[in-house]
Amino acid sequence: MPNWTGILELDAEDRQGKTVTKNVYFRGAFKIMRPVYHNQSNQPCYYLLNPGGGYLDGDTYRLRVTLDDHSKITLTTQSATKVYKTPLKHAYQETEIYLKKGSYMEYLPDPLIAYKDARYVQKNIIHMERGASFLYADILTPGWSPEGQHFSYHSLRLLNEIYLDDELIVFDHIHLKPKEWPMNGIGFLEGYTHMGSFIIVGDQASSGLLEQLYDVIDQEPGDYKAGLTNLFTKGIVIRVMANSTQMIERIFSACHHLISQEWHGKKPSFLRKY
Repeated sequence: MPNWTGILELDAEDRQGKTVTKNVYFRGAFKIMRPVYHNQSNQPCYYLLNPGGGYLDGDTYRLRVTLDDHSKITLTTQSATKVYKTPLKHAYQETEIYLKKGSYMEYLPDPLIAYKDARYVQKNIIHMERGASFLYADILTPGWSPEGQHFSYHSLRLLNEIYLDDELIVFDHIHLKPKEWPMNGIGFLEGYTHMGSFIIVGDQASSGLLEQLYDVIDQEPGDYKAGLTNLFTKGIVIRVMANSTQMIERIFSACHHLISQEWHGKKPSFLRKY
């Protein structure tokens, strides 16, 4: 895809215990804010920006992030990713992430909102060296439609490929096509309207952590379904279905707090988006 709507490249490195920007480049309708060091920590938080306000027909975006040895960052978005009507061609975003030994990355974008007749494809490819750690979350939210339908978008496809020392350890493919498939049926959303995924990969993602996450999720009140999968290769996947974005965000926040306490002995930073 030679004519990208937006391109962003970010490289970070560790300098005497503090992660700093090594290189940053962006072009078109994709930008990034200067890093914010919440609570005077040594781990910067970067906010991705889309000046256009949303993804339109045929938009294409490319994001590439590289973390050198022992560098640590949080990457998030300034607001939800909004995909509007795409009558001719789907919107597309491609992300490649390279995590070197001892690096740590939290990729926690705000929810994806798909409006009436939206078509969207997203592909994340993560290359990790042994000793790196990666946290990723996504939440799929149906946008408003004139008819008041929850599933007025045309199709959503999200693909995640994670490689550890060049070996594929995660292949996760979500494909929702409401106009052709029964979203309320078994194997789809089963009566719920929102879905979230939380992927955890790292040497500390043990079966013990899996049991702790079970307990944390079980304590959350509300109407939802949750499932956890142990990847047996230092990884855990959490999937949650609910009827609101806030319900899934609350569950993922509780899981994030547990991981941050267990792995780093601290609470995660509040991202201050309002």
